[in-house]
Amino acid sequence: MGLLGGSFDPPHEGHVRISEAAMARLGLDWVWWVVSPGNPLKKEGPAPLARRIAAARALIGNPRIKVTDIEARFGTRYTAETLARLRRLRPDVRFVWIMGSDNLAQLHQWRDWRHIMEGVPVAVMARPGKKLSARFAPAARAYRGAQLNESEARGLARREPPAWVVLNLPLSTASSTAIRAQGAWRR
Repeated sequence: MGLLGGSFDPPHEGHVRISEAAMARLGLDWVWWVVSPGNPLKKEGPAPLARRIAAARALIGNPRIKVTDIEARFGTRYTAETLARLRRLRPDVRFVWIMGSDNLAQLHQWRDWRHIMEGVPVAVMARPGKKLSARFAPAARAYRGAQLNESEARGLARREPPAWVVLNLPLSTASSTAIRAQGAWRR
């Protein structure tokens, strides 16, 4: 099962595309969107959680993508905590963390980021302008030996962590930041 975390402030078609690509390329049955109550690395808080969840559910047409407020229900604030709790609750499920290459570029700033890399396999989805910076990011360098070739992506969920892969996709310029800057979504 894939887990795509983020603020989804707002959710957009790019989120749907990477979720569907992850299912197809990694052989995942489901992708859960883990809509975060807030991002500890961002100064400004997001729109209300209920609004972001409603917008995400309205956007999705694929029944294999589920929008969750699991972090709010767990009371967890950091991805590593959320993943640890999910693994304890569901030891029978093989989770894969899905992130954009922009997040890999700054993963070393996340709390307990090594616990993420060592706790679940990770799929990194290419983002415009971030592929090169992600490639040389501290997390990518630290786990270079655990990186799979893209041709091995379908087996990622069955790998013991640390294991990660970068998936090159048709790049989408969709961005929550750009949508907010255009005034199409107000917090």
